Amino acid sequence: MYSEKVMDHFQHPRNVGEIENASGVGTVGNAKCGDIMRMYLDINDNGIIQDCKFKTFGCGAAVATSSMATELVKGKTIQEALQVTNKAVMEALDGLPPVKVHCSLLAEEAIHAALWDYAEKHGIKIEGLVKPKSDIHEGEEEEEEEY
Repeated sequence: MYSEKVMDHFQHPRNVGEIENASGVGTVGNAKCGDIMRMYLDINDNGIIQDCKFKTFGCGAAVATSSMATELVKGKTIQEALQVTNKAVMEALDGLPPVKVHCSLLAEEAIHAALWDYAEKHGIKIEGLVKPKSDIHEGEEEEEEEY
């Protein structure tokens, strides 16, 4: 089922909350499962993520992946944070059940959305960063028509 690390991050999540006047804020969600993640980044003038907080509405795995993602990006450069993939989040949590892998994808997308917001606010381009979905429901109409 769930690893001890997943349970620990669910029961004792790290970095919960908001950052006032955050450098970047990203909100992502999966309308099918109802999980919504908001990631806040505080990035200094040297491009180092000094602080990272999250607010997540969702299942235990969504909370655990959000918590772990904040731990993985804190203290990193923007480019290093960009390399934090859903696979890295899952490995750091000692794995997730297959039906919960989408939670780690949301964590990766939340980091990217917050970095995109930071880039937009500062008028910069972050190499390797692509524009996140603008709406948490975007791209789901096609999936629903497949039935």
